[in-house]
Amino acid sequence: MRLRHISGSEEFVSNSPFVIQNPEALKGHFSEKLFSNENLHATQTILVKNKRPLCLEIGMGKGKFIYEMAKQNSEMNFIGIERYDSVLFKAIKRREKEEEAGIVLKNLYYMSMDARLLTEIFSAGEIDAIYLNFSDPWPKKRQANRRLTSPVFLKLYEQVLSKDGHVEFKTDNRDLFDYSLESFQENGWNILAKSFDLHHDERLSSGNIMTEYEEKFSAKGNPICKCVAKKKKVQGKRDGRKVENR
Repeated sequence: MRLRHISGSEEFVSNSPFVIQNPEALKGHFSEKLFSNENLHATQTILVKNKRPLCLEIGMGKGKFIYEMAKQNSEMNFIGIERYDSVLFKAIKRREKEEEAGIVLKNLYYMSMDARLLTEIFSAGEIDAIYLNFSDPWPKKRQANRRLTSPVFLKLYEQVLSKDGHVEFKTDNRDLFDYSLESFQENGWNILAKSFDLHHDERLSSGNIMTEYEEKFSAKGNPICKCVAKKKKVQGKRDGRKVENR
């Protein structure tokens, strides 16, 4: 995907109060140090214990999905990750307009980072849900490890997700979806739910928040695929073998 560079976006992102600038310093303590009833900006240091679920969107794009999730779920905390500052720039601009209109969210922050660094930023079990929406399919075989549902990334998710944490994945790319279902299952994940036509699935579409891409593709008549996956629990060993609890 070719992205148009926006001049000054790097500096803009690095100075935004909505963006966590030194996430490594918060590792293991995002809930206490970042999210609180008093906090308005990521640079504040008021420590208030906060046990609300922490959810992560990887590849948030222009931020519509994660913003609406935070707006509709004030009892949960959200962090949106985007590696391209020119894209994150647009998400921040949109949020600034919302704040000017009087809509202030205290449960949402952004990060400019590569998802391959997840375990350097988050501690084991710190994340309760990960959202992957319309990720780059990286269609060539040699690019498979770049897919956000490849074994490389699933291993990272497994390390940062809580005991009952899960991954939610949406795409309009059927080949990528089929690959992802196989990847989850071959790497010890349970598929809790799946649909090959989300918008006509009464159960999975309940409460669905559409991304910009989802609106675009569904308007063209493209079916949207979705799955929810959770890592199988390993209870112990029997006769030297791991025993899995589904």
